[in-house]
Amino acid sequence: MRETPRAEPPQPRPHRAFEHTAGASCSGTPHRSDGRPPHTPRGARQPDPLGRPGTTPPVPGRPALFSALVALAVVTWQVLVHGPLARLDERVSRSLVDTVPRPLSELASDLGNMTLALPVLACAMAYAVWRGRRAAALYAGLAMAAVPLLVVPLKEWTARPGPLEPWAQGYYPSGHTATAAVAYFGAAFLVSHRLIPVAAALTALTGTGLILRGFHWPLDVLASVALCLPLLRWPVFAARYGRAAPDPRQREGTWGTPHSGTPSRSEDGPTS
Repeated sequence: MRETPRAEPPQPRPHRAFEHTAGASCSGTPHRSDGRPPHTPRGARQPDPLGRPGTTPPVPGRPALFSALVALAVVTWQVLVHGPLARLDERVSRSLVDTVPRPLSELASDLGNMTLALPVLACAMAYAVWRGRRAAALYAGLAMAAVPLLVVPLKEWTARPGPLEPWAQGYYPSGHTATAAVAYFGAAFLVSHRLIPVAAALTALTGTGLILRGFHWPLDVLASVALCLPLLRWPVFAARYGRAAPDPRQREGTWGTPHSGTPSRSEDGPTS
């Protein structure tokens, strides 16, 4: 009686790779014995730290930062030479001042006070430290500390008078708007990106209140927003890349290690 020949296990063939092989290129073996997953896990994908196409929003990219710096330079030049843009800004401001009740405009402008904005950012920094994101909290604090270092020299250099106080100087750019933008957006980046619309609304209310009350010209507010985009780059970058490292057991569990109850394909030997 003839014996049925047993099927031989697949043999590696040099210079040939199977389509389902996830090992090294041209490994020649149909089994994943090299322990590498077939695809990059979604949680391990990192966006480009420079804000290039494909970066997870809302990281401001290079075009946005370049546009903000160009806008800041143009507006500052117009304010210094009292050009047509500055004259148009003054006419628009005079038509907007006191178009709403002053208590409302003052309430909105007070959102940029340091006594209100700084505690919000401090609470968000404490939360980030508690969650293990110390680098993100540090960068947010540095961004806020940089606000007066940039705003005060610009105020002294431009010496722009105020809408309601032409005898006073130092209104460009708006320090309240810069404080509100860095504090509220920094807090949103540290706590949850779902709070970014809230931060945008609070910053917009601050700038609008300052204009309607006559505390600042519209270009003062616009320049502060352009100035804050590079500052907000720091907490955005750190919030994205400065998080605590995930638990290796949880990462392995997503790929079918004994932690998830499913044997990993990387641990399977050749099947006969």
